[in-house]
Amino acid sequence: MAGTRPPSPARRLGAAAFAALALAAATPADSPVNVPEPAGLWTGPQHGYTPTTLKGATILDIGALDALMAEQPVLIDVGIMDRKPEGFPANRPWLPAHRSIPGAVWLPNAGAAPLPPADEALFFRRVDELTGGDRSKPVVTFCHPECWGSWNAGKRLVEKGYTRVHWFPEGVEGWQDRHDTTVLRQDPAWAARAAEPQR
Repeated sequence: MAGTRPPSPARRLGAAAFAALALAAATPADSPVNVPEPAGLWTGPQHGYTPTTLKGATILDIGALDALMAEQPVLIDVGIMDRKPEGFPANRPWLPAHRSIPGAVWLPNAGAAPLPPADEALFFRRVDELTGGDRSKPVVTFCHPECWGSWNAGKRLVEKGYTRVHWFPEGVEGWQDRHDTTVLRQDPAWAARAAEPQR
């Protein structure tokens, strides 16, 4: 149209910033831009880009986790179990080994959302037992990098009233950069839930 001025650089920059924010809000798990915290638990795929924050919790890097270890925090690994590969020979034993931070308690898939009510109740009961009922005891949730499951586990504990929740987004691989890992077995109480009748 005659006489119409092109948008100013500031207006173009503002439009680009708005588009980036809209993209981040629409697809947080798939976007390489800054990922906003969801209002509640993340119900999409457990693997994907995660926020850099968790309101009410402390975010740890490996140096901060090393320092916290002196307080003997409760370490909660929510990494999912390995799946048997398709075509795996039926006459060979399937013996996956779950490597993790020494001293951690492995509750596979406890960061899923939604989580069946009985599983969520068991998750809270196990954390209560592991902390001795002290909601001010430090608790660290982790799994692998870009893991929404560990973010969700931390979020659940914050919402439950735990006051020293820590999220270690670098996960097992971040620990392994400096330290040895160990093979963990699934927490016995968590493993037993599969055998319990569903109500």
